[in-house]
Amino acid sequence: MEAEVNMRSNAMPREVGQRGTLWVVRKVLMYAVLIIGAIISLFPFYYMFMASTLTKSDVLAQPPKLLPQDKLFENIDRLMSDSSLKLAEGIWNSVIIAVLYMVLSVFIASLSGYAFAKYKWRGRDLIFGLFLATLMIPSQVTYVPLFKIIAGGNPFDLVWLGTIQAVILPGLASPFGIFLMRQSMGQFPDELMDAGRIDGAGEFGIFWRLVLPVMRPSLAALAVFMFMSQWNNFFWPLVAQVDTIPTRIGALSGASLIDYSGIMTVTSLSVLPIMVVFLLMQREFISGALAGSVKG
Repeated sequence: MEAEVNMRSNAMPREVGQRGTLWVVRKVLMYAVLIIGAIISLFPFYYMFMASTLTKSDVLAQPPKLLPQDKLFENIDRLMSDSSLKLAEGIWNSVIIAVLYMVLSVFIASLSGYAFAKYKWRGRDLIFGLFLATLMIPSQVTYVPLFKIIAGGNPFDLVWLGTIQAVILPGLASPFGIFLMRQSMGQFPDELMDAGRIDGAGEFGIFWRLVLPVMRPSLAALAVFMFMSQWNNFFWPLVAQVDTIPTRIGALSGASLIDYSGIMTVTSLSVLPIMVVFLLMQREFISGALAGSVKG
């Protein structure tokens, strides 16, 4: 009996040691896979920034150059001084369009989500269902009627071709944004709204001073989505004849000669504002996106 106890006591540390070794091996393998995945994911961005520091010929050199050079500011000056490219106008239009669209679409989505979540009115669920149904319609289907509208086919016969409102107005009432804000505002306590009414606050005052401050994570998440959607939008600004950064990148791809270093330079510059917006709103963006995905 004593011998059996001694054998068990000797086997237990060995078993614990094996489990510890197995745990370490699993951790090492997991981190190795994560590091390899991170390198594969980040390499395109590294190559994009690195290629923006090369000349046109260096980008196509063999073997390929993988270390940054000193031609970044020379490339920027060459692109900005090209009057046919209109890069400065494209950057300015992209900034105005992305910022205005972000502010207006978030405000409209928050108002609409508040109405759908906190007020009971006839036809509410039907209209909300129709809004959600529009998510299944490909955006390409709407381009022809939208083009006719901005080309003068509207009730006021206004021609908006080549103007920033032609890019901003058609997508302001985003079904995704309204859905996200309705899901978030549905969690706001009705008791606090009743307390605000007792204190004499109006309906818009309750929305502006009580509800919106609490919804800051969801608002930040939606703002990042809306900013990115317009900043990266290529096809509709091209149809609406408005110069933006994506359309200017497309202009760098000629029929016979493609300016790869110019494309990489403009693309690198276009990525920076998105990175800044995301880093500024990172905490609210993550918490807001998770809240919108798990709350029913």
